[in-house]
Amino acid sequence: MPELIDPTTGLRTSFLAAVAEFRADRDYPTPWFASDVDSPALTDTAAFATYVTRVLSERDEAAGRADWFVPMTTLWWAEGDQMLGRLAIRHRLTPALEKAGGHIGYDVRPSARRQGHATAMLAAALPIARSLGITQALLTVDETNVASRRVIETNGGRFIDTVGERRRYWVPTS
Repeated sequence: MPELIDPTTGLRTSFLAAVAEFRADRDYPTPWFASDVDSPALTDTAAFATYVTRVLSERDEAAGRADWFVPMTTLWWAEGDQMLGRLAIRHRLTPALEKAGGHIGYDVRPSARRQGHATAMLAAALPIARSLGITQALLTVDETNVASRRVIETNGGRFIDTVGERRRYWVPTS
């Protein structure tokens, strides 16, 4: 049964295969996290360990960061040795994240799509968001992304409005 786990070097091979899938997928834009992987981490085991440490440190409220970057808990959706997706919970919102981005973002690797993973990932993330003090999570989705809209609505998302090309939803975390 898949579960949300902390990023780990133990899933390096599967993570790198997922990144390659995301980058090769011509049906959807490459998610930002797949572009955010440090280049050396794609080929060097030690550099991958450094990358994982960096991602884990992004949760630290006290860590230094750019003004536009908020503390964020990144989790991987995994089953055994397979990384199936990635999810990020932003601990708070900036004005830009209120328009596009929201509290929670998720991506399912192309080979694992249409199997219910996104719905299950979001459901598993909501109690974690609650534990971070988020009582209602703001999620945004491209107007044309019907599958992701269904994921949000299945998890109790209540449509708020559309800002530009993004639909915004409040999702209760309890």
